[in-house]
Amino acid sequence: MLLRADLNVPLEDEHVADDTRIEAALPTLSLLREGGARIVLVSHLGRPKGPDPAFSMRPVAERLDERLGAPLGRADAVVGEEVRAAAEELDPGQVLLLENSRFEPGETKNDPELAGRLAQLAELYVNDAFGSSHRAHATTEGVAQLLPAYAGLLLEREVVELSSVRDAPEQPLIVILGGAKVSDKIGVIESFLERAEAILIGGAMCFSFFSAQGTPTGESLVEEEGVVLASRALEAAEGSGCELVLPSDLELGRAFAEGTERRHLDGTEVPDGWMGLDIGPGTADAYAERIALAGTVLWNGPMGAFELEPFAAGTRRVAEAVAEGPGKSIVGGGDSAAALVEFGLAEKVDWLSTGGGASLELLEGKELPGVEALDDA
Repeated sequence: MLLRADLNVPLEDEHVADDTRIEAALPTLSLLREGGARIVLVSHLGRPKGPDPAFSMRPVAERLDERLGAPLGRADAVVGEEVRAAAEELDPGQVLLLENSRFEPGETKNDPELAGRLAQLAELYVNDAFGSSHRAHATTEGVAQLLPAYAGLLLEREVVELSSVRDAPEQPLIVILGGAKVSDKIGVIESFLERAEAILIGGAMCFSFFSAQGTPTGESLVEEEGVVLASRALEAAEGSGCELVLPSDLELGRAFAEGTERRHLDGTEVPDGWMGLDIGPGTADAYAERIALAGTVLWNGPMGAFELEPFAAGTRRVAEAVAEGPGKSIVGGGDSAAALVEFGLAEKVDWLSTGGGASLELLEGKELPGVEALDDA
């Protein structure tokens, strides 16, 4: 059996820095092992331009070996005669981890030859890599066309949970969006303007909205394309039943640095020489009050530069409100998931997605190639 998992974890000093995605892959791995499957496991790691020791799966193999509680075989390549021989020698319940799929140039090109060579390693294909399923790659879409193809437990749960908040959320629905770029979130904004009671905006993307309104943004990060998109979203919101809410106060810094000079701004007109790095406490409290009354909360993107401790308060306050709120809580992948883990709140939300771009595209209503290719999609 060929199992595509999402083991694209952050590394630090050649060790796994956060094993959230490894943990998420374990239920499907365990189920297949208990059923006696011979598992050929494949994943990408990072964005290498070809074979690169810095992106080897070795650190992932070491952590996965610990978490599986059973010996893990590891191949030094993705395909080839040695890989095929190792796959044929697997006993029931054993796992063979292939090298980084992006070491093969045909992976991101969805090369039919690469997909065919991968298909020769197994009789069945299971996709459990939701976070990669918005890409039509050889290991997510190509091989699914050549073998009986099914969803793993994680991918199935991701689609069910995210589809539920998109299609039939318990009202009132509150959507919280942060991060740097409006262009990353405009599809979600427009999708939920007719479904949500309110969309609460934070992160650097709020400055594209302020710029669209003619509000000074100082040295804050402003996405040029985002200003046009923000203007479009503001206009669309006026004709919808959804309230598009922007911060009312901000935390400013002289530079994007831990020890920078900082000040609170009771308002949103950022002076020259300053940049907005977090929502202010007034905004954070107001957002928390809205979250506490929600039937469903969808959160994607931090409220500020939470990786810098002086500017983590807004994201922490919103994270606590989402974790403690009475409504169903769905948190998108990426930095918002990392924030929940950092604050020790990951276990307190109803669903923490492993997908970044995949989550956003599914919420927008787009089809995911890696999901649509499955026999049981």
